[in-house]
Amino acid sequence: MSEKPAVTIDLSGMPCPAPLLGAKKIIDDLQPGQAMLLLSDCPGTEDDLFAWCKYTGNEVVSTTAQADGKTAYLLRKAGGASSTPVAHVTLDMRGVSCPGPILQAKKLLDGMKGGEVLQLVSDCPGAVADVESWSHATAVELLASLPMARGAHEFYLKKK
Repeated sequence: MSEKPAVTIDLSGMPCPAPLLGAKKIIDDLQPGQAMLLLSDCPGTEDDLFAWCKYTGNEVVSTTAQADGKTAYLLRKAGGASSTPVAHVTLDMRGVSCPGPILQAKKLLDGMKGGEVLQLVSDCPGAVADVESWSHATAVELLASLPMARGAHEFYLKKK
């Protein structure tokens, strides 16, 4: 884990929506940009947290499966320096295998102005490595790479 959480809360054994409610109670008291670590073994927690963060602007920084069957969710309160960028265009490529998402993203970015941001959503297992490699080799800046629920990932790409 690259970031030290300000608070850790273990809500294992609690059914949904208790982990989400616990996260909300704790994150409300954090400063913008601070992180918290939530431990849960409820299978619905991941979908709940991703949906809630999308709605509130908070961020699921990482999800890590633990050996004891729990999942550790690192959450960051909205408003810090690393808040999600604002996209001018969204391209949802879930269900399309690589290199399809990058090919379509390139077409869109070619028609965009310098400085504009494209949000690319993909659930292709190779997308994270592919997008990172592609952004290093081209005139595209990868502003953020964020995990989503159900194996999807969102990328914020800025045309240079």
